[in-house]
Amino acid sequence: MRLLVLGGTEFVGRAVAEAAVARGWEVTAFHRGRHQPPPGVRSLYGDRTASDGLAALAADAGSWDAVIDTWSGEPRAVLAAARLLRGRAARYAYVSSRSVYAWPWPSLGRAAGTGALVEGAAADAGATDYARDKRGGELAAVEAFGAADSLLVRAGLILGPYENVGRLPWWLARIARGGPVLAPGPRELPVQFIDARDLAAWLLGAVERSLSGPYDLIGPPGHSTMGELLDLCVRVTGADAELRWTGPEAILAAGIQPWTELPVWTPPDSELYECVHRTDVSRALATGLACRPAAETVADTWRWLTEIGGEAPLRPDRPPVGLAPETEAKVLAGADGVPGTTPEDGSSGE
Repeated sequence: MRLLVLGGTEFVGRAVAEAAVARGWEVTAFHRGRHQPPPGVRSLYGDRTASDGLAALAADAGSWDAVIDTWSGEPRAVLAAARLLRGRAARYAYVSSRSVYAWPWPSLGRAAGTGALVEGAAADAGATDYARDKRGGELAAVEAFGAADSLLVRAGLILGPYENVGRLPWWLARIARGGPVLAPGPRELPVQFIDARDLAAWLLGAVERSLSGPYDLIGPPGHSTMGELLDLCVRVTGADAELRWTGPEAILAAGIQPWTELPVWTPPDSELYECVHRTDVSRALATGLACRPAAETVADTWRWLTEIGGEAPLRPDRPPVGLAPETEAKVLAGADGVPGTTPEDGSSGE
């Protein structure tokens, strides 16, 4: 298989390129040159936001069995690339997001890949907001390649090595510092995410099988729990950290924002929880999705993080995540002695 990755040097794009090389595919990455692609990948250079940004791609004589595009900016960049490649590639797969759904997003009990979509998106639009940009990218892929030859991957929460959003790296770095850690409860709360490498494996298999249309892609509901995830962070870092499990009421009363200030976590029995941690992925599972244990994701992310000095790269177009130390300390101090706040072993601490 000959694969063109538009991106291919960071997080999901890198996972796709690495997985394709491992399969023996011939892989080309079109990117800006800010980061090096994995070994074995041929590079073409260009900036899709520039007026002549596709010049190197246009001048190249290559043709491909599939294109995988991870773009998150203005939809017209997807449209320009897809139109250029229409006669030179058989399929176009666009890595989108569940953010393209109108709120509230579809959850369990609603058919996968269905649901109202955000309004105001257009294939030829400039940059607006993340949800409409991703939906515009979908429209661009379908406009250029048609519904039968385009694949829309609506990913949920993605974790794993090379993460450049900062969610799991923040938890690892925080726990590595040791001491009492504000752990958002309940600890048995099921959470749903996908390792970028599992996303990549499914995506390459989908391209081989000529799948088309939209797919919600994330690990199955209950793939892990907040307790397992944070326990694993303690284990792999070897830190002297004490997880202080704190009820959602105390966290919300302190004005802490779920999902952003405490990454991954959302309050149980909330609309946000239903949308991000109760996604129906039966269609993806039926087409080959397989997810590795959370332990592997956490351990490999920590290994990568330590190899690069402990500080993960962050995308400039995404807001920072994580809780300020002073806020955490204040909540923990106020929670001392409050029922529902317990140390790591779940005992009363006596």
